[in-house]
Amino acid sequence: MNNPLTHFNEEGRARMVDVSDKKHSTRKAVASGHVFMQPETLKLIQEGQIKKGDVLAVAQVAGIMGAKRTHEVIPMCHPLLLTGIDISFRIHPEPDPESGLCSITIDATVKVTGQTGVEMEALTAVSMAALTIYDMCKAVDRGMYFNDIGLLHKSGGKSGTFDKETAGADR
Repeated sequence: MNNPLTHFNEEGRARMVDVSDKKHSTRKAVASGHVFMQPETLKLIQEGQIKKGDVLAVAQVAGIMGAKRTHEVIPMCHPLLLTGIDISFRIHPEPDPESGLCSITIDATVKVTGQTGVEMEALTAVSMAALTIYDMCKAVDRGMYFNDIGLLHKSGGKSGTFDKETAGADR
């Protein structure tokens, strides 16, 4: 039986996968995640009243930087010449009836033309943006948390297209 885990050599030790024989193709990945916070925290973010500055602008730059540096923090990722990174935010100002918390959804789209995909770069972008929101707002809301960070879409390469919605997973 062929081992589907390609990051291990014959001795069972970690290795970086050799992609030199793979064809270049246009590849895209979209990831998403949510940051939950007190309504007062979200209001401060929206009104630009967080003392450290424009939270979403800084989180956007952090997400872009995170995507670009993924290979430096995820050991088996290849350094890639990314061709596009977009980070966007969706604000949900109505508190959840059960928790009383509001949220911000972070979406990251990463593109490359190359020999390997950009799923890890999109996931890292979302994670870095979420961590930055927390860092910038922790003085007023240490109870913030984030979850549901995951891959929504990937296209390109030998394995083809993946869409979370059509893969049977709920959002």
